[in-house]
Amino acid sequence: MAFDGLLLLGQEDGLHARGTARHLRPGQDALPEAVQRLLAMAGPGALVAGAMPFDPGQDSYLFATDAAHQGRSVADVLHAAPTAIPAALRRLDEGDEYAAMVAQALRLIDQGVLSKVVLARQLAARTSVPVDPLVLARRLHAADPSVLTFLLDLAPVSGRAHHWLVGATPELLVERHGAAIRSHPLAGSTPRGPDRVSDEAAGRRLLQSEKDRREHALVVEYIADLLAPLCIDLTVASPALRSTATMWHLGTEIGGMLKAGDGPSAAGLAALLHPTPAVGGVPRAAALQAIRDLEGDRRGFYGGAIGWVDAAGDGAWHVTLRCAEISGCDVRLHAGAGIVAGSDPAAELAETDAKFGAMLRALALDMPVQAGAAA
Repeated sequence: MAFDGLLLLGQEDGLHARGTARHLRPGQDALPEAVQRLLAMAGPGALVAGAMPFDPGQDSYLFATDAAHQGRSVADVLHAAPTAIPAALRRLDEGDEYAAMVAQALRLIDQGVLSKVVLARQLAARTSVPVDPLVLARRLHAADPSVLTFLLDLAPVSGRAHHWLVGATPELLVERHGAAIRSHPLAGSTPRGPDRVSDEAAGRRLLQSEKDRREHALVVEYIADLLAPLCIDLTVASPALRSTATMWHLGTEIGGMLKAGDGPSAAGLAALLHPTPAVGGVPRAAALQAIRDLEGDRRGFYGGAIGWVDAAGDGAWHVTLRCAEISGCDVRLHAGAGIVAGSDPAAELAETDAKFGAMLRALALDMPVQAGAAA
């Protein structure tokens, strides 16, 4: 089945936005202005939807909607998809390289250059026939409807046919409804256990972990400091456990009311906050430079934000985590972990293994054991 535009599907709501005629790729600094231009070009009731890349210096992908459907009924798009996923012919892993990157980051932390940096890892697969992104999205949603499944057609921005971004993210960057705003950052993670006893114990250890709470606090402080000047009231809850099908996370609910007047739209708030220390690091500029030096320029939309905004400024933007970029038969996955003082390269590697789990199961793949190993 053909698909175009953007699909967002959560437990209680969904959005399918389409708009093939008007695409802009603004630098992120101009995102709020670009949104306003697109809304002015569109008809009444239009939304602007799309994605921001991880790197603020790269172009976002936005479109004004020609049609937008909201509600749980958008899941019907997935129900019409077939169920088969082609077998993988090749899987490439970078586990050894990732552990070495973590060790380099820890040296920068020891030297006082960084307090935290999030390092991402890639895993590639090649299939026998092109992957249907609707099938992948359907499997991700069925496996864990509590997170936000997303699917974005990247062909208009990349110029490549059959090019998609698909994933299932648990993290809300920011949403706005009228004057009310909310953010729910996640930082500090551990794999879930195979049974109830070990699973509950894993969650308790995470909640009590000094290292993970320290990592989490850096993210919460960053977001609260940026939102507080915009609000007449801002509430920051205590850290709590947030579970997905494969992971436990530390999460903090942040909510507030914008000051009266012309406050930022949901897109403006997203541009202000992104990238948070949940995907970047502290200090921000030094962490982004370390990511470029250690990873290279290859994250693309992984670790960015995906969402929508309407003419009233309302909307929601989510961090693009647990995702894959699909181009025909080629599938590239990303997963990351926050590195702080006390991080262990082997443990961070295991964390990224677990974060790959949901996508690998949806693709019917197992974790590869060696770089370049044949499947």
